Amino acid sequence: MKSVISLVYFFYVYVSCFGQTPNYFPEPHAEWQQKLPKEFNIDERRLKEAIVFAESNEYSGSRDLRIAILKGFEREPFHEILGPTKKRGGPAGMILKKGYLLANWGDTKRVDMTFSVTKSFLSTVEGLAEDAGLIKDSDDKVKEYLWDGTFDGVHNGKISWKHLLQQNSDWSGEIWGGMDWADRPPNEGGLDDWKNRKLNEPGTVMEYNDVRVNVLAYALTHVWRRPLPMVLKEKVMDRIGASTTWRWYGYDHAWTEIDGIQMKSVTGGGHSGAGLFINTEDMARFGLLYLNDGKWKDEQLISQAWIKKALTPSEPNSNYGYMWWLNRNGDRHWDGLSESIFYAAGFGGNYIVIDTSKDLVVVVRWLEPDKIGEFMTKVMSAFN
Repeated sequence: MKSVISLVYFFYVYVSCFGQTPNYFPEPHAEWQQKLPKEFNIDERRLKEAIVFAESNEYSGSRDLRIAILKGFEREPFHEILGPTKKRGGPAGMILKKGYLLANWGDTKRVDMTFSVTKSFLSTVEGLAEDAGLIKDSDDKVKEYLWDGTFDGVHNGKISWKHLLQQNSDWSGEIWGGMDWADRPPNEGGLDDWKNRKLNEPGTVMEYNDVRVNVLAYALTHVWRRPLPMVLKEKVMDRIGASTTWRWYGYDHAWTEIDGIQMKSVTGGGHSGAGLFINTEDMARFGLLYLNDGKWKDEQLISQAWIKKALTPSEPNSNYGYMWWLNRNGDRHWDGLSESIFYAAGFGGNYIVIDTSKDLVVVVRWLEPDKIGEFMTKVMSAFN
C-alpha cells in the first residue's frame, strides 16, 4: 500500500514540477476544457499578440467565396464553379496544448469552406484503406485496383497511390470535365503547349493539381465501394466526437455507379466549389488525432505506420508528404521554427498546424496566406 501511495505522490510531484499534464480529449458536444497559459509556463501576453495579429491580417479576398474563387483562379482556361460554395465568416482560430484549449478567437462553431485542407482528410481515407487491407501498399499501381480505363496507357499505368498522394503522378486525362493540363497551368505558353507537353515520369516532379486529386478521390470511392464522407464519418469523425455539422461535397455532376448504386465522388479541394465544409473545432479535433499519432483516448484510429509514411518528405519536394505540408528545409520552410511541424493548408488562409515537439495544435482560418509563417513565429515566441 505504501508503495502505491509513494508512486501516486511521485506522479503528483512530477506533474506539478514539470508540467507533464496528460493529454486531454474533448468529449462529443462538450465545451472544450481550458487551461491558462501560465499552467504550461506560456507567455500569455505574447500569445495574445499572436491572436491580435491573426485578427488584424484577415484574408484580403472577398467574403463571397464565389467571387474569391473566380478571381483567384482566373488564369485557368475553362475554369468555373462546379459545386457548392458558401459565404465565409471572419478570422477564427484555436490554440491547443496537449489537447487543452489555451486560446480561441472568432466563431469557432461556424461551418465554412476549407479548400485544400480537405486534401489531408482525403489522404487519411487512403490510409484507412491501407489499414483495412483494401489497398495492400501505397506503392501499388492504381491500375491494379481500378480497371475502367482511368489508369490505362503507358504513362498512367505507372502511377501508384503514393504518386497521387504526393502529387507527383503527372496523371494525364479528364475527370468531371476538368482537364489535368488546365489546372494551374504554367506561366509560359498557351493551350497547345499545355495540352501537348512532355509528361514527367511519375514520382519525379511535384505539381499541385486538383484534377489529379479528384482522380484520387474517385479511385478511393471505387476501392471503398462507399461514398468517402461516410467512410470518414464512421472511421474518424464520429470517433473523435466531431459535430454533425461538417459536410464533404463533390461537383454537382460527379456521380459514379458502384454495385448498382449512384454515389457522389467528392473533391479534394474547393477551387471549383465543393470540398470539405467544417467548423474550427472539428478541425482542431482532427489535428489532435494526428498530434497523438492517430490515437484517440485508448483507440488507434489510424495506424502509426501509415502516419509515419504520410509525414515522410517526398523526393521531388521535401516540404510535402501524403497531402500534408512539412516544415523541412525547402521553399515552404518557416525559418526559425521546428522541423517537427506539419500542417494542412487551404485557399484563403485555412490551416491546421501541428507541432509534436510542443504538443501543440493550432487552427487558424481566413488569415492572409503570406502571414502564416509570421503568425506561427509569434505563437511560438510565447513558448520560449
